[in-house]
Amino acid sequence: MTLPAWTGALVAVLTVVTARAGYAIDESKLVDLTHAFDEGTIHWPTAKPFRWEKEAWGKAPGGYWYASASFSASEHLGTHIDSPIHFAEGQATTDLIPLRQLVGPAVVIDITRECAADRDYQLLPAEIAAWEKANGRIPAGAIVLVRTGWAAYWGDRTRYMGTAAPRDIRSLHFPGVSSEAARVLVERRVDGIGIDTASLDHGPSTEFRTHRVLNGAGIYGLENMANLDRLASRGATVLALPMKIRNGTGGLVRVIALLP
Repeated sequence: MTLPAWTGALVAVLTVVTARAGYAIDESKLVDLTHAFDEGTIHWPTAKPFRWEKEAWGKAPGGYWYASASFSASEHLGTHIDSPIHFAEGQATTDLIPLRQLVGPAVVIDITRECAADRDYQLLPAEIAAWEKANGRIPAGAIVLVRTGWAAYWGDRTRYMGTAAPRDIRSLHFPGVSSEAARVLVERRVDGIGIDTASLDHGPSTEFRTHRVLNGAGIYGLENMANLDRLASRGATVLALPMKIRNGTGGLVRVIALLP
């Protein structure tokens, strides 16, 4: 019997969980790939920002401490998932993405040097080929993470997005993934693609061809990721667990990596 590709990643997770007495997790092998959400969280120029407010914060009439707050946000801000339905009619909504697709072996492709020279750079098929020459063919069920170095600009909206002007979608400049590279990754049958920028398509895109290629093939995206510099080219296992929003086009997500 041939086991699905993702079972190896699941075994890796269980191995880490059960490695120590008492089933404790080795925290040194956990990497948080998620930016915290607050009023400064970067959002798409036309999207609603993140809002958080205290509803109760202090001693209750009974003398005990009680704290509660509420938040509102676009589905597409900060570290979030793009569900396949985002750019592909009839594809899966956030609540219908199978859990097996949200856990998988990480493939990290580093294009930081190219992006430092060109802020509108796009991952190309040649870089995928170079990765495979050094590491072997990208396995089916992988979660491909594209490291551009842009996470270093997180918190500086102008440098990160290319503009801080409200609703300005004409002046966006940041790296992304070319539609040609996206087609290669569809051929590899990956489960998801993540990037440390605001979009899988680079900033100047107006047709969002990369989103359309990937979402049309049932592949989700992870955007605005953090700490990709802490992962090697291969060997880590990624868990990307979004809010389970019924009919969601995306959602805030906590992404972590487990190192080998």
